[in-house]
Amino acid sequence: QVQLVESGGGLVEPGGSLRLSCVASGFTFRDNGMTWYRQAPGKEREMVATIGVTDATRYTDAVKDRFTISRDLDTGTAYLQMNNMKPEDTGVYYCSAFWSRTRYWGQGTQVTVSS
Repeated sequence: QVQLVESGGGLVEPGGSLRLSCVASGFTFRDNGMTWYRQAPGKEREMVATIGVTDATRYTDAVKDRFTISRDLDTGTAYLQMNNMKPEDTGVYYCSAFWSRTRYWGQGTQVTVSS
């Protein structure tokens, strides 16, 4: 079965950095894109960054030039490198994959940006 397991969240001060990881299993990782979403308190879940099978990437405007999505085909892991973080980046971050007509989600990892 498809499993997505995130890690790397935590508390960071404004201007700091974090790197999130998502270990994927149960599907052909190299044949599938990966997406990071986040959900802030009281807000809807939003797409943050996505990477396709050709490694083309796309970001929401709020994180462009600060966040970088990547993936390691050997380990089946997707990453989200977050730099120059801001308080509005606070939320639960989820990785997601669409496979066999179903969207799968990880359990989420909390990211808090605060001084």
